[in-house]
Amino acid sequence: MTTLPDTMTAIEIDGKGGPEVLVPRQIEVPKPGPGQVLIKVHAAGINRPDVLQRQGLYPAPKGHSAIPGLEVAGEIAANGEGASRYKVGDKVMALVNGGGYAQYCIAEEPATLPIPTGLSMVEAAAVPETFFTVWHNVFERAGLKPGEWFMIHGGTSGIGVTAIQLAKAFGAKVIATAGSPDKCAACRALGADRAVDYRSEDFVEVVKEVTAKRGVDVILDMVGGDYVDRNIRSLGDDGRLVYIAFLKGSKVEVDLMRVMLKRLTVTGSTLRIRPTEVKGRIARALEQKVSPLLADKSLKVVMDSTFPLNEASNAHARLDAGAHIGKIVLTLVPAA
Repeated sequence: MTTLPDTMTAIEIDGKGGPEVLVPRQIEVPKPGPGQVLIKVHAAGINRPDVLQRQGLYPAPKGHSAIPGLEVAGEIAANGEGASRYKVGDKVMALVNGGGYAQYCIAEEPATLPIPTGLSMVEAAAVPETFFTVWHNVFERAGLKPGEWFMIHGGTSGIGVTAIQLAKAFGAKVIATAGSPDKCAACRALGADRAVDYRSEDFVEVVKEVTAKRGVDVILDMVGGDYVDRNIRSLGDDGRLVYIAFLKGSKVEVDLMRVMLKRLTVTGSTLRIRPTEVKGRIARALEQKVSPLLADKSLKVVMDSTFPLNEASNAHARLDAGAHIGKIVLTLVPAA
């Protein structure tokens, strides 16, 4: 029986604002409840929702940890009542309801997956949030099919590098937008058929050119704002537009006539508030269909940089600067 410490280091949000509000503190080690596991965290991924939470724009839902961090990798430290799939010491990665920026973190057992063979803890910590999000929105909600055209905005973000690779792995053709020649080159290296530098090119015109004016079939967008109307113009008949964030704002004025004439579907989702059974269903789909591709290196975990847990503020500054390509991950010296 492993003896757990009473306290641990965790990153709390002291007020709201810039990266400087992320402060290391000593708090109690949480105890897993029914259907939950306690993970001794080796690495924790950083994602845009963490930034929004830090800024006071995306508070933790009721019943979720106020500590930031939505994905972790580590080893099982304890099981709650009824959680029997894993034993203490098993290496896992998990999509969690907050609490990831800490030495120990609670995870719902259904949203916890075995780490694919060959992945390091750091790589595994970069998987859950983006792969859950892309799989659910692109393949389940939008129904992307082999041979279809798919466009992703923000191609070098954590979501972007995942979306490019998954779409290509399952037979789609990919257009990715990014903000510099270097970022566009990175998108092409990951498999994008065409990368669009949005600072010097109009993606609407590029779509017309690349698809012989028929338009793309699926768009995954986290920009919103003036992209909404341009996305609608970029879609072909029966196209699907999926929203997961709105960096340029969610309130826009659009002409819905195009939606009707082209029989478009506009949808979106946020994972954080979804019930455990939904996250568990996505986890099982990933375990069956995606984990083998990570294990055989058909899919790469694209890493930008790592920072020690106590330097979470520097990691957020890196994300805020926008120059990253791939995932930023916090690393932890194994806890006692």
